[in-house]
Amino acid sequence: MTDARDERRPAGQLEASVMAALWAAGAPQTPGQVQLGLGAGLARTTVTTILTRLHDKGIVDRRRQGRGYAYFPVQDAQGLTARRMHTELDRDSDRETVLARFVAQLSADDERILRDLLEPPAE
Repeated sequence: MTDARDERRPAGQLEASVMAALWAAGAPQTPGQVQLGLGAGLARTTVTTILTRLHDKGIVDRRRQGRGYAYFPVQDAQGLTARRMHTELDRDSDRETVLARFVAQLSADDERILRDLLEPPAE
């Protein structure tokens, strides 16, 4: 039988949880404050490691608070999703094909939204 402490979370799940806690807080948070906000029984050192990794990726910024740092998101959730989409697009040298396949797989509603964004109404 596996102990719950030994079960590893899927990659990115902890980062997503930390980001959700930062967005919900609406103000810079220390690792200890994030740990309390998560209520997941994580060690403060684990939360600090996650925040440091997010900072290294440019997803959060930080400012000095006492002897440590308080962290805050650089973007909202939608901005982060857009950033991930750009990162994926940048991984392939054939942008045109990637974009064509992306658009081909859009739902009718998403296609309409994209058209509206790319073709503003004539005045």
